[in-house]
Amino acid sequence: MNHRSYRGRVDYIHDEIGERGREWFSVTVQPDGMRTLRSHCEMDDTRILRDVIYTVDAAWRPIDSYVRISVEESFMGAAWFRFGAEVVECEGYTANEGRISQRVPVDEWPRSFGPHPVVCDIWHLGAWDWADPAPEQGWRSIMSSPLPNGASGPMIGRGGFRAQYVGEEKVSVPAGTYQTKHFVFPLRESGKPPEHVWYHGDDLLFVKIRWDLLKTTYVLAEFEG
Repeated sequence: MNHRSYRGRVDYIHDEIGERGREWFSVTVQPDGMRTLRSHCEMDDTRILRDVIYTVDAAWRPIDSYVRISVEESFMGAAWFRFGAEVVECEGYTANEGRISQRVPVDEWPRSFGPHPVVCDIWHLGAWDWADPAPEQGWRSIMSSPLPNGASGPMIGRGGFRAQYVGEEKVSVPAGTYQTKHFVFPLRESGKPPEHVWYHGDDLLFVKIRWDLLKTTYVLAEFEG
């Protein structure tokens, strides 16, 4: 088969309690640029388990995704999402809402999707337009949950996404030292503190995230590929 792949692990390090969770991910990239992420996330302190499969095209536009969540060892919800230029669809079942079927009209293909693995926080930046010299850009995005830890739904949520480019930085994490691009997600409208993210290369490889809201630094702990 003519594809390439890479995989790794992200550790969630809290300022006070130390390691509070972890995330394993693997990605396959097809010759046409379409790529699929498979992610398993564990959050010890909030007892959240999340399993995600998420596919984007060569322009990093969302194609489809499956999200399943359990909280405190109990099922929260599971849903399948499909994206297009005119409509976003969701078919799912949640503990709170029961069977859900959504068809949400859109006037353009959503530029990014947030199913809540921290690796996907970086994938939002596939929408960044490097031909535009503006240091801050915004676009429309879809989220599977409005909560910072993603522990609701999952179902379609529409919103805006903003990012600010800081510059290039060399960053050392347990997996190694990487030349990265540093971005900030301002989050002004939400009143939350900004999220700082660092990624490496054309694959938008996750390297590090720092978010003061959760007092947590997320670091690439292992990488292969």
